[in-house]
Amino acid sequence: MKFFYVYVLKSLVKDFLYVGFTQDLKRRFQEHNNKEELSTKHYAPFELIYYEAYRNINDAKRRESYFKTTKGKVTLKQMLRKFFKR
Repeated sequence: MKFFYVYVLKSLVKDFLYVGFTQDLKRRFQEHNNKEELSTKHYAPFELIYYEAYRNINDAKRRESYFKTTKGKVTLKQMLRKFFKR
């Protein structure tokens, strides 16, 4: 069974959230923390704070795109409000 993941990473050193999409969440998380990803290497290390799994690639890509919009970021912060208040 194949899943597609939309995930949210939070930098442990800077105020930075990253939203991404992958088929292999463990591998992708390691790539970000090993500074192998150009767009996030200056913000590593990260913690995985949220993910969603989808069976359809188009559903996952649509959700990733939504989380990258202003409204999507507000929704995400509202969903995780207890996490951000700690």
